Amino acid sequence: MKLFGDDLSVATARRIALGAQGFASGRPVGRLDVRRMRSAIGDVGVLQVDAVNVLTRAHYLPLFSRLGDYSRDRLDQLSWGPSRELFEYFWGHKAALLPVVYFPLLRHRMRAAEQQDWSAELSPVITAPWAVVVGMRRLQTERPGFVEQVLATIAERGPLAAGEISPDDVRRKRTDPDPDPTTGSMWNWQDAKIAVEYLFCAGLVSIAGRRNFERLYDLTERVLPAAVLASPEPDDPQQELVRIAARGIGIGTAADLCGSRGHYKLPTATARRIIAELVESGELVPVQVEGITKQSYRWHEAVDRPVDARALLSPFDPLIWNRDRTEQYFDFFYRISIYTPAAQRVHGYYVLPFLLGDALVARIDLKAERATSTLVVPTITAEPGAPDFTEPLREELRLMADWLGLENVRLP
Repeated sequence: MKLFGDDLSVATARRIALGAQGFASGRPVGRLDVRRMRSAIGDVGVLQVDAVNVLTRAHYLPLFSRLGDYSRDRLDQLSWGPSRELFEYFWGHKAALLPVVYFPLLRHRMRAAEQQDWSAELSPVITAPWAVVVGMRRLQTERPGFVEQVLATIAERGPLAAGEISPDDVRRKRTDPDPDPTTGSMWNWQDAKIAVEYLFCAGLVSIAGRRNFERLYDLTERVLPAAVLASPEPDDPQQELVRIAARGIGIGTAADLCGSRGHYKLPTATARRIIAELVESGELVPVQVEGITKQSYRWHEAVDRPVDARALLSPFDPLIWNRDRTEQYFDFFYRISIYTPAAQRVHGYYVLPFLLGDALVARIDLKAERATSTLVVPTITAEPGAPDFTEPLREELRLMADWLGLENVRLP
């Protein structure tokens, strides 16, 4: 059913989106204590985790974009320390660091994964890599009881890396044929890895820490705070997840909120029901955004404020990870290039959009050359019609180099 609401310009929608992600107020002045970090994490909502380290790990960058020179060690403590405030799980289908208060909201997804109901109706709800789905089907037949052995090993010896878990010392060799060709070569996991990732998806084990960025698994009750584990599950956790998504994006279509490329993925019928309920309660306000034919919704607390930002944005930043929405709001066609063959790359390998004011004005290819303590900038590509951004970019690159502990900046 078509809803009608206020007409908004795309510039207004863009400012609302930037404000929701913490860019309207500018970077804080003064000491960056943990309270400011918590506030920025609240704005971002989730920190996507990715192994690429050509510049720095992806989860560090969104807070730098909003705070500047903050302590990565402090974020590590919040993520994996004894008094952790974040935990690793999946947001939609993205591996991410999430506030621990989200844990009760995701129990229904963990239960669905534990029950291994991979039906089409539930597939948007179950969060599991395809290697786990296919691998668990095989392990149930070929190695009954193996998953229980893996769990017992972790209970006895955890925290452990996946390579340290081998209850029966049976390992595939590199020369062995892939037992699950449908998973692709990058998912050709050892059986213990399949089992422990299944246990992680089911919430029975959690990520206790990282060793050279390799996951260390332990029993969830030994990882997360007892108060979090004792928190009751809401009657409708998916509705609360859509609320979180709506606060995070500020404004967007139903697909932006919970479609396959949206902020949080839900079955279509469930998404329609929840959006209708939030419209009825006044928490989502129907609006029409210039140039976007589908109905949009504004979070009721999201406002249009002037934006005077300066930030280099990670390819995994929640502001821009929905590439279609980024193009609609910023007139900026963006695709990550790290999986593109070198000869086919247009703007570089690890390309960060440069946000200046409320516009994306350039694409900056970046690399941390640690051997020479240099932040290398192989290419800079200005957007058509962009204003002069030379000095703001120089300042931002110098700030990033200082934050990463690099002495030099090498421009193209």
